[in-house]
Amino acid sequence: MDRATDPMTATPSHSVAKRPCCWPLADPPATAVRPFQEGTMPAIRRQINIANTPRTVWNALTTADGLTSWLVDEARVDPRKGGRIVWTQEGDDGSPVQGHGTILKWRPTSSLEITWDKGGGFPMAGCRIVFQVARDGDETRLALVLSGPQCEDEEQRAALDKEWSRDLRAIQSWLDVD
Repeated sequence: MDRATDPMTATPSHSVAKRPCCWPLADPPATAVRPFQEGTMPAIRRQINIANTPRTVWNALTTADGLTSWLVDEARVDPRKGGRIVWTQEGDDGSPVQGHGTILKWRPTSSLEITWDKGGGFPMAGCRIVFQVARDGDETRLALVLSGPQCEDEEQRAALDKEWSRDLRAIQSWLDVD
């Protein structure tokens, strides 16, 4: 299979520029980081509306073609509860960084929950991410909650929040239909 037809390496016909993980970002809109409270795990919470269907948004989150169109350089997804997911991104030094995770919740077109394995230099190693997809009038609401050890450190939490702010704008830009 050549690069043009291999879904793991092909360039999508409609793509947005992906950024290396941990790339310095411009100032995002107001932060949605939940402040640390004793006895609770701090989390990043973000929400956007996308002018497209829940199915289309779901596919952008859960398929290799969808993920490589707006977020990562390569992706592999075993689409089921208990399935494995692998995201490959360009690291700060230009070398590939992989994140390996397990799908904890798989409810097509509504809810995806992933826990990322620890180690390996992946920015979200040891984190849990939850995506909620829901119809909101003529649009689809995409909500994200990210929690884990990186969210306990204010500097790391702020960096991840900026990255996810940019990532959600990228999926919105890619999927919004006029």
